[in-house]
Amino acid sequence: MLGRRKKVVAISSGGGHWVELLRLRPAFEGHFVVFVTVNEAYRAHVGDAPLRVIRDVTRWDKLGMIETSLQVTRVLVEERPDVIVSTGALPGFFGVLIGKRLGAKTIWVDSLANVEELSMSGQKIGPHADLWLTQWPELARPGGPEFAGNVLGLPG
Repeated sequence: MLGRRKKVVAISSGGGHWVELLRLRPAFEGHFVVFVTVNEAYRAHVGDAPLRVIRDVTRWDKLGMIETSLQVTRVLVEERPDVIVSTGALPGFFGVLIGKRLGAKTIWVDSLANVEELSMSGQKIGPHADLWLTQWPELARPGGPEFAGNVLGLPG
């Protein structure tokens, strides 16, 4: 992210998605980052950076999806980021989908765990992401997603 200092919302669900998002932190250096995730305990992982906590949700919880999408919308309207970065899953999907409509640049990095095919969110987010990435070269396709490396530094 070159040029002036940008406001970045880095959003993901918990577990491995969160770990992968944290491994992208060097890319955010020099920018103001607001982390958004599903677990208050993750505050210890972000130091002095702001952390916004939203409800965790799966695709099987329809009412929860509405609540989470509204929470994500509220965060994005309040924060007004220049860029939204997500490693998934559903909260990150909402972040990219809604953020794009609010005028932010959006980046989706599909999970390293998806070795043989993109995640469900990763399959659906492509048209809404300015940069749509996979962490496996075998999953890259013309028109996206692109392969640009992975968070573990594995050979491509």
